[in-house]
Amino acid sequence: MKPNGRGNGAAHGPRNLLWLQSGGCGGCTLSLICAEQPDFLTALDVAGIHLLWHPSLSEATGSELHAVLGAVRSGSVPLDILCLEGSVIHGPNGSGRFHLQAGSGEPMKDLIAELCQLAGDVIAIGTCAAYGGVTAAGSNHVEASGLAYDGSEAGGLLGPTFHARSGMPVINISGCPIHPDWVVETLLQLALGTLTEADLDALGRPRFYAENLVHHGCPRNEYYEYKASAEQLSNLGCLMEHLGCMATQVHADCNIRLWNGGGSCTRAGYPCISCTEPGFERPTHAFLETPKLAGIPIGLPTDMPKAWFVALAALSKAATPQRVKMNAVADYIITPPSATYGKGRK
Repeated sequence: MKPNGRGNGAAHGPRNLLWLQSGGCGGCTLSLICAEQPDFLTALDVAGIHLLWHPSLSEATGSELHAVLGAVRSGSVPLDILCLEGSVIHGPNGSGRFHLQAGSGEPMKDLIAELCQLAGDVIAIGTCAAYGGVTAAGSNHVEASGLAYDGSEAGGLLGPTFHARSGMPVINISGCPIHPDWVVETLLQLALGTLTEADLDALGRPRFYAENLVHHGCPRNEYYEYKASAEQLSNLGCLMEHLGCMATQVHADCNIRLWNGGGSCTRAGYPCISCTEPGFERPTHAFLETPKLAGIPIGLPTDMPKAWFVALAALSKAATPQRVKMNAVADYIITPPSATYGKGRK
């Protein structure tokens, strides 16, 4: 797509957005192009955002891309929004030479750092770009980090004090992958000038999705309330007690803002693995196991004192209806709720 040389803001022409991919799988883009009502490109048009380049959505390659980058670096084309998908690769030994830009041989980390200084706003797309993510898993031999975080520690490529030209820090849209609406809504808010630093949580995530828990809206909540637990993945019961689900601790609105119009991990029968949180790629236990101490899950719900949880769990299990108890370990509803008829009905 051709560069737009006009200034910032809707009053002076479209805002220019450049999207780069670094150390990642491209899954966030695959999720993003599933955006609906509106789709991603329509959302950009509505927001008055001009896409300078995207690795999957743009035709420009090779010398054409380098011309776009050259225009941005020279200042002849303003860079209003920079989106990075994938972690920043620092290795080996901080040189960045594990990941070089095709056609120039320049370490991508150096190009990214330069463009961040030029950008009006900087958005980390996905947990890799935000905190290091899967690319930083294990011993992290490639020395991967996020833009402004290394795991949960502020720093990363840009350092803990970085702010873009707008005065905003890096906006971390974490998730593996991101929900497409998280990106679309963030861009719309930036275009309208309604997103401020106060609208980000302590880890730089937009509060509109990060101030919810994945647990909110989960269709398994009746089973959770009675501590009626699934024993294998196909069961209908709560996935927390035995199968490692972390939905009561993880910040995202996955069960409120459904995926592809009607899905989420827990609705599909798979436990939440905490993919919006830094460090999820280095779990202290297997994803499908719930670590326990004296039979009590170690990872308790957010803000839940252990003594309260133990007491409530005991009471809940004692009060569990037989219907809920039986259905929890079944693969489909075998005992439906009893029908309650009005007076005079049979």
